Amino acid sequence: MQNFRFGVPSKGRLSEISGELLKQAGLSFRRQERSLFARVRELPIDMTFLRTEDIPILCAEGAIDMGITGGDLVAEAGVDVATRLDLGVGACRLSICVPESSPAKSVRDLSGARVATSFPHVTQSYFKQHGSDLHLVNLSGSVEVMIALGVADAIVDLVETGSTLAANQLRVLEDIGQYQTVVIQNPACEQGELADRIVRRLEGVVIARSYSLLEYNVPRSKLKEAEQVTPGFNSPTVSALEDADWCAVRAMVKRKEMIEIMEKLEALGASAILETQITNCRL
Repeated sequence: MQNFRFGVPSKGRLSEISGELLKQAGLSFRRQERSLFARVRELPIDMTFLRTEDIPILCAEGAIDMGITGGDLVAEAGVDVATRLDLGVGACRLSICVPESSPAKSVRDLSGARVATSFPHVTQSYFKQHGSDLHLVNLSGSVEVMIALGVADAIVDLVETGSTLAANQLRVLEDIGQYQTVVIQNPACEQGELADRIVRRLEGVVIARSYSLLEYNVPRSKLKEAEQVTPGFNSPTVSALEDADWCAVRAMVKRKEMIEIMEKLEALGASAILETQITNCRL
């Protein structure tokens, strides 16, 4: 049986993110300059370096068994692949944008309008779903300036911070969808057990990035209150200290809530409050 084939973006920011994620998941490889393939040291997996936008199509066609790409590109390709895991990075939304001065209040107000986008499939489907016709201007690359150039009345594009829209005096009319970087799989993949193993490894890294390990000492009289603040994933680990009036607690805490939780524990009288980064886990 041939090695499992995994598609990785060949360049750009997503290539760097994917490489680091795979390495942390124990799927290490070394890519030779301009090489299209690399062998994973630990498992019978061949990494194939591809254009990010080609990965959904090549996965659906069976050229690769699994790959990392953008959820927006999967939607645009309109192909039959299984999304196995959201990676929690590259979050963005695909939006219909119009000039700030436009009177339009919904997509129905754009019926017959010229709409510029590099996502023609998703755009046409959305307009049709809402009973609105359009004249599609299919472009690749940046489309924000197309209204100013008189090419379009509206655009459909990816929006992250909104700063580019503001610079071009545009506003979001409606969001078509929200997307992030995902792991996809060919539904006919014959090596299902290995595919599940890869997903489980990647999942361990993704979850770990969302949590930290919090350790602290707290008066035993305040333990119940402290456990309400840090319930942990299943439950916190509580250990006795030499001083019987105190105990030590360890619990997983969502990283984005860490500072607020530390403040609550301090208010309860906890001390020696320490955060430790988690790089991998199994839950």
